[in-house]
Amino acid sequence: MTVRTQDAAQPWHTHTPLFTGSLLADAGALMAYTTGAEKLLADLPVKPERSPDQQQLAQEVTGEQRRVRSAFLRLHAERVYEELTGGLCEQRGLSELVFAAAEAFPGLTPTESQMAAERELAQADKDGREIDQGIFFHELLRAPQAGPHLLEAMLRPTARARSLAGEFARTGTLELGTVRLERTGRTAHLTLCNGRFLNAEDNRLVDDLETAVDLALLDEQVRVGVLRGGKMTHPRYQGRRVFCAGINLVDLHQGRISYVDFLLRRELGYIRKLIRGARVDDGWPRPLVEKPWVAAVDTFAIGGGMQLLFAVDHVVAAADSYLSLPAAQEGIVPGMANLRLTSLAGARLSRQVILSGRKLWAHEPETGLICDEIVDPNMMDAAVEAAATRLASPAVVANRHMINLAEEPPEHFRAYAAEFAMEQALRLYSPDVIDKVSRFSAGASVARRTGEPS
Repeated sequence: MTVRTQDAAQPWHTHTPLFTGSLLADAGALMAYTTGAEKLLADLPVKPERSPDQQQLAQEVTGEQRRVRSAFLRLHAERVYEELTGGLCEQRGLSELVFAAAEAFPGLTPTESQMAAERELAQADKDGREIDQGIFFHELLRAPQAGPHLLEAMLRPTARARSLAGEFARTGTLELGTVRLERTGRTAHLTLCNGRFLNAEDNRLVDDLETAVDLALLDEQVRVGVLRGGKMTHPRYQGRRVFCAGINLVDLHQGRISYVDFLLRRELGYIRKLIRGARVDDGWPRPLVEKPWVAAVDTFAIGGGMQLLFAVDHVVAAADSYLSLPAAQEGIVPGMANLRLTSLAGARLSRQVILSGRKLWAHEPETGLICDEIVDPNMMDAAVEAAATRLASPAVVANRHMINLAEEPPEHFRAYAAEFAMEQALRLYSPDVIDKVSRFSAGASVARRTGEPS
């Protein structure tokens, strides 16, 4: 590293640790190294007030720390995870795990106070500490023992869902904030109600959806789940259902989209539960409770909305709807779409949709590779009900289990998830994404007035 601003940085840099393979010794060296680095960063002005030389120094210091953290985890990921989980006897969620790592191995991941400070800033003004969380999860997911154990832990029902299970079993209905959950006969209807933002995804919606998915899976009266968007109140879509407008880019610009609690949790949590089910320890003959899912696409399924279609068993789309994955416009990785759309639709169409931003209208033949039925908008209710009835057969669960194993073997998913954990963290702070979301935010008020989705 070449220090460009002040000679005071040089003594810190000369103490870059050489790890020996001893966890205790290497953890001590990491802590000493990062303590010096963090002191240097703390002496600099906040990011918006730094001179070009100061910003260059900050980038070099953080970059060097990331290389050191990666080297430490390449040696010790398994041992670190064992320490954090009591020898693989405890199962922890993503946030709990990454903050426990910050306490047990100082300097390895950002602390809760460091992340709290980052959350107060717009995306462009952050130092990108979530990239350090990405390094952590990248190496854990790659590890042969830690990776599968972590993925299994993410299939457990959330504490919130467990606390609400009795109420839902008794009443058959719950208002979760941005999701309404209602049991009708043997079907659980999960209705997205984030109407102010055309059902765009944010941290709250991810939490509400995972809770609803868990409750539908745990409820013994439910055989099939249905995902659908609620009716909008915006003038452009007044009274019409909208499935999902993708990630909330206003929240992304303002720094309110969490890498751990949104971008990682949605993929390893509720979306994967749609495919694999929820893990229940006393379940026999399998510890996973699985159920088939129907998705109903009204108006559009954009970004994360389209991604949901790859995780369900049957898709009904209105004839006037469309699908899109605007990854090229947003600059981030569209979840597991690169893995699943290729399996469904082939490499060429996947590249057209993901790399070039091709929009698929319901009437196009290629849309049939993703949607099972294209129906008149007035027939959506009947088509969704009929699909749910067909999937309620007990044999469906066993067969979808085998199909999902064939289409997405666990080790194949784990390898992809490990790379996704790193790539998405890097993209979240890349200059082109910062520029795009800033420009989007500048025009957000216009978009809200006209009802244009992200």
